[in-house]
Amino acid sequence: MSSVRFLCQCCSQPLKLTQSAETLGLDTSQPPVASQLPLTLGEPGEILEEGPTSRVERGTEKLQDGASCRTPPGHARMSRSSPNIFTLLGKLSSGRTLNSIQKTTRGIFDILSGEDLLHPLCQDCTDSLLEQLDTQLTISESDSQHYKRCLETRESISEDEREMLQEELKDMELEEARLVQELEEMEKSRERAAVALEAAQAETEMLDLQERQYQREYGKLLWQQLELQDELRSVDNRLWYAETQLARLEKTNTFRLTFVIHHDGPLATINNFRLGCLPTVPVCWNEINAAWGQTALLLRALSSTIGLEFQRFQLIPCGNHSYLKSLTDDTVELPLFCNRGQSASLYKFDQAMVAFLDCMQQFKEEAERGASGVYMPYKIHAEKGLMEDPGASGKFCSIRTHLNSEEQWTQALRLMLINFKWSLAWVSLRYCQK
Repeated sequence: MSSVRFLCQCCSQPLKLTQSAETLGLDTSQPPVASQLPLTLGEPGEILEEGPTSRVERGTEKLQDGASCRTPPGHARMSRSSPNIFTLLGKLSSGRTLNSIQKTTRGIFDILSGEDLLHPLCQDCTDSLLEQLDTQLTISESDSQHYKRCLETRESISEDEREMLQEELKDMELEEARLVQELEEMEKSRERAAVALEAAQAETEMLDLQERQYQREYGKLLWQQLELQDELRSVDNRLWYAETQLARLEKTNTFRLTFVIHHDGPLATINNFRLGCLPTVPVCWNEINAAWGQTALLLRALSSTIGLEFQRFQLIPCGNHSYLKSLTDDTVELPLFCNRGQSASLYKFDQAMVAFLDCMQQFKEEAERGASGVYMPYKIHAEKGLMEDPGASGKFCSIRTHLNSEEQWTQALRLMLINFKWSLAWVSLRYCQK
């Protein structure tokens, strides 16, 4: 192997030198100098320190002064900016110095290198370069032949033909000028079109933004529409339900639903509260008082329906503690409830029942006015506190408890509730139905 190696300036591969390299004073039989040099080389001009086993002499120092060390291929690329830079991988022979070898090879490569070519080159790069040069040479020869034919043709053309060609050339020049002007106009038109296109694109982007905004707003409005439609359907359903309930309520008799007058054997009942008592059917006073409270509420509702205001007493319904209040004396209150065994309470209770019959008599007189007056099957004698039964040969039943039997008192209460039942039917037919 050669003691000095060069890299190709094109592919950076190491070159194989021929025997002519011996003329440059290179010893190819000795081992590479890279194994004898230190691992780290300084910059040009620096002095290396000699180790105890180093065999580098002054010629190596000249190598540092005159040449630049390069890294072998695979570690770094050879720079192509200067054709005089190469990598030295071998050891110098003892016959010549590195300075003289470098100057000789530099002169040879300067002669070989041109503006576009760098030396040294490897065989493959040289072949590729030669092929390119052959191609350029072929093209140049073809152009030369064309030029020769043109010159021969020009010499064979007559004067008339030449003048005609000159005129055609002038026409073509004029046409060229016209086309150039037209091209300039087209360029201006193209620029104007480009400006218009940019404006149109900007307007398109703005319209796209507006469209997206409108789509968002449309989505919101559509959502609101769906919500309103759902709400409208809900309102329609509620309205239908309300109308259904209204129609059902219009057909409903509130008096008959609120006040149910019936009987439980010999005892009359109002809203399932028994009014009265018998020796065989004992009833507690709390139930009787509650029944009187429901009866007072019924008479108060009937009088309010026909617009009646009582003259002597005012009904105060309070459940099982209802009472009548005198309109002439505010201190007088007659209770419609009683507890057995209290004589004073029974006396006031009798007065309250008589006053209640007086209020019922006023309602009857007011309801009997007109063509379609109320009909009560049993007559009322409010001054005496009696109920008359025409079907029993004019039998009278007292509503008082004093000096009266339970049977007679219970019968009077039963007749009174029957009159109220007829009154309920009359009020329902006249005032509650439309």
